Amino acid sequence: MTKIFGINNLRAIILAAGEGKRLGQLTKDRPKCLTRLFGKSLLQYQLDVFQNCDINDISIVTGYKSDMIKFPNITYFHNSDYQNTNMLETLFCAQRKIDDQVIVTYSDIIFEKRILELLLEEDEDISIIVDSNWKKYWDIRFKNPLDDAESLEIDKHGYIQSVGQKVDNLEKIQGQYIGLMKFQKKGCDIIKKFYKTTKNLAKNGKNPLNENIPFEKSYMTDFLQGMINHGYKIKAIPIRSGWLELDSIHDYEIYNKKFKDKTISEFFSVNDI
Repeated sequence: MTKIFGINNLRAIILAAGEGKRLGQLTKDRPKCLTRLFGKSLLQYQLDVFQNCDINDISIVTGYKSDMIKFPNITYFHNSDYQNTNMLETLFCAQRKIDDQVIVTYSDIIFEKRILELLLEEDEDISIIVDSNWKKYWDIRFKNPLDDAESLEIDKHGYIQSVGQKVDNLEKIQGQYIGLMKFQKKGCDIIKKFYKTTKNLAKNGKNPLNENIPFEKSYMTDFLQGMINHGYKIKAIPIRSGWLELDSIHDYEIYNKKFKDKTISEFFSVNDI
């Protein structure tokens, strides 16, 4: 593995188009990424971590209430059709930034600096962070973790075989995809080519990534699984906690209670940014 801190062509793309309807009143007047947790917005956590790792070429793809997302020294892209699309289409709104070395992250997660450092050290073409301690985390968020958890199977060499599929037992879950990934130069070329190919195929028939939904609503995990099915290698970078996802009012209430009780550090260190 090769350290790549401070390299000029390293950039980050934050996918921040979503509305966050499951957060109810918290997102009535602001985009999900501006929801505050422990005194700071989700987006500010991410910007701080990136900048603390010398990543200053940062792009944000906006959508819902985009006029409220205003940070200096940021390149902005806009998904005007955010209500009818998903993460994959949001990412490719920033296609001209998918080049060289790119970190891509969902905007509804926060993660410690050490998590980003692990990802930066990896030199595989495509690599994604997976939480192998997921069960402990899902247990505090869901009565039945299998209601939300998805497949993630990793071979003996550390490459992902299955991701994002619904399962009815724990055997096919070796971790959880958290929405944080890195593409090297070759990886960027791979995803741009695969996106173009699958989108063109979808125009002439069913969505090749997920036949149950239109192409524009494809999940990022559909895209990753599609690449795996076509022989592309995706490296799993395992972690044990060190991140949070804010997906519902229930999440918000749990995190704030744990912060008040000083037990949130079981899952996330507020000071490690």
